[in-house]
Amino acid sequence: MTELMQADYIPLIFAAVAVFCVTVYVLADGLDLGVGILFLAAPRDADRDLMMASIEPVWDGNETWLVMGGTLLFAAFPAGYYILLPAFYLPIMFMLFALIFRGVAFGFRLQAARFRLVWDIAFFAGSVLATFCQGLILGGLINGVPVENGMFAGGPFSFLSLLGIMCGAGLVGGYALIGAGWLIWKTDGATQVFAREIAHAALILTGAMMALVSAWSAWSVPEVAARWFALPNLLMLAPVPLATLAVIAAIWRGIWEGAQPRTFLLALSLFALGLIGLIVSLWPYLVPRHVTVWDGMSDPQSLAFVSVGIAVIIPIVLAYQAHAYWVFRGKTRHEAGAYGGNTGS
Repeated sequence: MTELMQADYIPLIFAAVAVFCVTVYVLADGLDLGVGILFLAAPRDADRDLMMASIEPVWDGNETWLVMGGTLLFAAFPAGYYILLPAFYLPIMFMLFALIFRGVAFGFRLQAARFRLVWDIAFFAGSVLATFCQGLILGGLINGVPVENGMFAGGPFSFLSLLGIMCGAGLVGGYALIGAGWLIWKTDGATQVFAREIAHAALILTGAMMALVSAWSAWSVPEVAARWFALPNLLMLAPVPLATLAVIAAIWRGIWEGAQPRTFLLALSLFALGLIGLIVSLWPYLVPRHVTVWDGMSDPQSLAFVSVGIAVIIPIVLAYQAHAYWVFRGKTRHEAGAYGGNTGS
């Protein structure tokens, strides 16, 4: 009996680790994708230099969590991997190429003179495309993936839906909000004023898309509506949307207040609440309405091997990123480093 109970909890542990990797990726990479989304809106080239400088010391490690999440899905939940990968092959490939392209733009922009505007556009376009593709994947997950005989049964464009487009727009706004909060915290002067001004527009887009996605999901996906609105779930889950509204109001009030880290931290909290809502809508499915986390689990030998890797790699990556954020804490200045630098405080 004990062994059976332990076996029942194993998929939950690996699912929790996968959710942790995705959460850290969204929160960490969201700030530099958000800075990229805001890049062309900055009024001066000096502002764009400062924006680059603010993320230069920390952005390299963020995509590690994306790779880790994909590897964990492949090793621990192969059923989800071989169904979901062909279902979202096009947005995943476009997202990866966009991330590579913006990485190239990040490095080349520093050396460019005549073609700096080209790399500015490339950095912006790569950030927007990568973010929008993540929204298409998210919308496809909520809608559900066509499956027959345990295999993906749709076409190459099955992922494309109105819900996915709304999720993409919401993520663009949400990442822009995180990026603006980061710039409010990490910069001074005209760049900080620009970030405060654009944060309101990003918050309006994010809040509007969260409301539309929630309403459309409940209307178009009966399972989601039943999960949220059936009693007693309605009473137990009511704190999630209420907390979301409270966070949105707090961000709106706090954008022009002096507590500079607050907008950034509240934006992260808003994403965390959105993730909680997503988990509530989809749990316990790995492939929505088809494969649960228990059904899609890998064999014990693979899980044991993955466990060793997780136990070693995750603490190392967390320690590296924590050290990077600590070393480069403080306001970003123009005069240090390749684009600029951070002064400790």
